[in-house]
Amino acid sequence: MKFDQPATTNPIDQLKVVGKPTDRIEGPLKVSGAAPYAYERRDVAPSPAYGCVIGATIGKGKIQSMDLGPARRAPGVITIVTAQNAGPVGKGAFNTAKLIGGPDIDHYHQAIAVVVAETFEQARAAAQLVRVNYVRTAGEFDLSKAKDGAKAPKQLTGGPPDSALGDFDGAFAAAAVKVDSTYTTPDHAHAMMEPHATIAAWKGDELTLWTSNQMIDWGRGEIAKILGMPKTKVRLISPFIGGGFGGKLFIRADAVLAALGARAAGRPVKIALQRPLMINNTTHRPATIQRVRLGATRDGKITAIGHESWSGDLPGGKPDGAVHQTRMLYAADNRMTATRLAVLDLPEANAMRAPGEATGHMALEVAIDELAEGLGMDPVELRIRNDTQVVPDAAGAPPKPFSQRQLVECLRTGAERFGWARRNPQPGQARDGRWLVGMGVAAAYRGAPTMKSAARVRLNGRGLVIVETDMTDIGTGTYTIIAQTAAEMMGVPLASVRVSLGDSDYPVSAGSGGQWGAASSTAGVFAACMKLRQAVAEKLGFDPDKAVFADGRVSAGRKAAPLADAARDGELVGEDAIEFGDLSKRYQHATFGAHFVEVGIDPYTAEVRVRRMLAVCAAGRILNPKAARNQVIGAMTMGVGSALMEELVVDKGQGFFVNHDLASYEVPVHADIPHQEVIFLDETDPTTSPMKAKGVGELGICGVSAAVANAIYNAAGVRVREYPITLDKLLAGMPAVA
Repeated sequence: MKFDQPATTNPIDQLKVVGKPTDRIEGPLKVSGAAPYAYERRDVAPSPAYGCVIGATIGKGKIQSMDLGPARRAPGVITIVTAQNAGPVGKGAFNTAKLIGGPDIDHYHQAIAVVVAETFEQARAAAQLVRVNYVRTAGEFDLSKAKDGAKAPKQLTGGPPDSALGDFDGAFAAAAVKVDSTYTTPDHAHAMMEPHATIAAWKGDELTLWTSNQMIDWGRGEIAKILGMPKTKVRLISPFIGGGFGGKLFIRADAVLAALGARAAGRPVKIALQRPLMINNTTHRPATIQRVRLGATRDGKITAIGHESWSGDLPGGKPDGAVHQTRMLYAADNRMTATRLAVLDLPEANAMRAPGEATGHMALEVAIDELAEGLGMDPVELRIRNDTQVVPDAAGAPPKPFSQRQLVECLRTGAERFGWARRNPQPGQARDGRWLVGMGVAAAYRGAPTMKSAARVRLNGRGLVIVETDMTDIGTGTYTIIAQTAAEMMGVPLASVRVSLGDSDYPVSAGSGGQWGAASSTAGVFAACMKLRQAVAEKLGFDPDKAVFADGRVSAGRKAAPLADAARDGELVGEDAIEFGDLSKRYQHATFGAHFVEVGIDPYTAEVRVRRMLAVCAAGRILNPKAARNQVIGAMTMGVGSALMEELVVDKGQGFFVNHDLASYEVPVHADIPHQEVIFLDETDPTTSPMKAKGVGELGICGVSAAVANAIYNAAGVRVREYPITLDKLLAGMPAVA
């Protein structure tokens, strides 16, 4: 199905099933422990062996020698695979470094071997016996030192690395009120609960991987490329994923070494990366240094916006896109953004929930708050005053309209609901008992891309509708919104729909990432259901254009028949893909929001407690408000972590992340998170897809950390520009205790 014209009225608009706050259909499997996660599969590969991955213990250099003898003689050991005996192993298109290193070492904990044994304990014990001698070479591990040598990257996801419009330097110099501040964000770990894990099994020259991966078709192609085999000989299966956040977009060392280990052992092998390897071996959100300059007239009109960002990655890597939202959020005639990438020999930097925007908002939205202070203007009013309905960073092209942009409505609705009018504009003046209390706000922007997505829908003689697509569910509720889509389209209750996901034998979907998954995959199911509806109508002798599907029946005029009758003689199948035309070129598809946060700060200790939070989101049709709310409050929680505690500490001498476990990498827990409220504005966007929907899960993190930082300033009068905002950064500036 081609989608190249705005959607008109269609079966989804009935909203009998779609749009309802529906419980997860896979929920009972998860809470009962029956959901089959990759490492826990006991039904797919008989008598698996266990692999333990060995990671390099230097940040950069070469392996001089590797003594495997004691490990090979250890109890239960079946085989040990290294780069020397693995055979040809290539580098995937999505990986910056090779997933098995040797003799060259690109980063700390790069996988250099896998020990395969009868039990996990035997594999782990034998791995401790491997002795590796290295030759260390000097590496770059400090972004602040590498910053001056950073260069403009070839590309930036979502646009060019640099942009310019008007005369930024002149306008900034002439501005009546200015902000010129530098902000830093640290490296972040995905810290998902489920580790990167894989079971690999060979049948002749065919490989099956049961793995934890967000993008099935990408992963299938990567494995084929790395192992030098036809893509048709690889099958990936990933029906349940225990968290990804972008860390499982790409194949990692667990999958490659499980495949190599299984081939060498002649039997299935299962591997789960140890937590330290998850943090140092896989990907992370890179640290940034950001300079934001704003200039405005006395009445609050922004005349100049400049945003420069520096980040680092391994050679051949990509930068953090922290300037994205600055090109989209506020009107200003004179603009400049610049992105620079330094070469760092730390583990690979790559996508993490809302890559670019998550870090960019942490700087831009604090700078906007600083500008409001300089102007003596309410921060909500300043944002509203500089709204625009076209992309402001046009860079010489005709202005491109947003398909929908309700940022002002988000801000006004949030301000009213949160009680913003009660905020004391003078920092450090509001108290609740001994606690200093402050409120903060930040705007939120996240793009709403779509990708081609396919599905197959079956109807059997019992009236059961079965959906098959390689789309994944990373905890986002994909099973449920796909079931809702099929139920709405075929006119059956949710209980009459079965959804099968995460198998490369199914039609290729958009996959889970980039906030494109929900809108794209449901549109693919929509397309397949349209094919099935046509087949059903023709089988029953109805005009497909006039057939109505409702309550398990098909009707046209005075004729009606049970839906199941169409499949009485055999199963009917509809298969199709949604292919998007140029609407995204004619309109800027985006989601918008506003975050409001209230904090309390202990004046004696500078302890910060988040007291309440509100997110107001405009994100197209909300397919399942319950699941969408879950996504937003989870993202808000991640934003609190980024603001107050999350930081991968770099050993700048040895080149690794020191706090590489969940005991020392701090993330929010239940006690850290107060009441959270989410409001979705009424919105449908007919230019995005037939579903008129957009993603929302990444919008929820954009701006949260800045809103926390702004609330802290309002509470205590201390402006911290170095995340995370820990109490040691607040203590010196705290107001005197009365």
